[in-house]
Amino acid sequence: MRISPDEIVFFEYDFIKINYTLVATWFVMAVMVAGSYLITRNLSSGVKISRWQNTLEIIILGIQKQIKEIGLSNANRYISFLGTLFLFLFISNLFTVFPLYEPPTGSLSTTAALSICVFIAVPIFNIREYGLKNYLKSYVKPNVFMLPLHVINEFSRTVALSVRLFGNMMSGAVILAILVSIIPLFFPLIMSAFGLLTGTVQAYIFSVLAAVFIAAAHETDKKNNHQNGKIKNHKFIS
Repeated sequence: MRISPDEIVFFEYDFIKINYTLVATWFVMAVMVAGSYLITRNLSSGVKISRWQNTLEIIILGIQKQIKEIGLSNANRYISFLGTLFLFLFISNLFTVFPLYEPPTGSLSTTAALSICVFIAVPIFNIREYGLKNYLKSYVKPNVFMLPLHVINEFSRTVALSVRLFGNMMSGAVILAILVSIIPLFFPLIMSAFGLLTGTVQAYIFSVLAAVFIAAAHETDKKNNHQNGKIKNHKFIS
């Protein structure tokens, strides 16, 4: 029984290895690129729009609403990153309804890569919002002794994100494989549908957690800037 799609290797030469996870990731990326091109090539601003454009607008508006509810007021700034994360995970799991397909999220390398993207995105968004100096100051608040804890927190939540998604997707695939070998008729179809639902939920949770991490860092920097502003005003009045 395979624990990860990484075990399926199509080509290997020296340090170059093309496995199932990599091919599945490329496939999902190709589907997303082709789908975005086909849907957006004939966009209309009129009353009559295509079904695909209508579906796309519903998805975008839903993601924007969710981002605002989390606490990020300028949703358009983050929708390209968070929306892409959600759609990649959702489409990766959507194709599990087809036989012989395994989602790339069943590999720790994929989930780790996505978590690293979140790890990098958090400081980038906050530096753009508040500047490099103010962002670095947040690591020594309320005092310099908190620096190691802040650094550990950044790395630990990245690891937790990747392991959480990997564990949930891998466990679902393993359970389905066991059921197929024991009850090879209708029950596996039910479990496949349940796995699709679970994958959708995991895509939502991962994207929401990424947004929460960005919003939490924003809130910290906002408080620091507000406190610094109060101190400067107090000095000016004095």
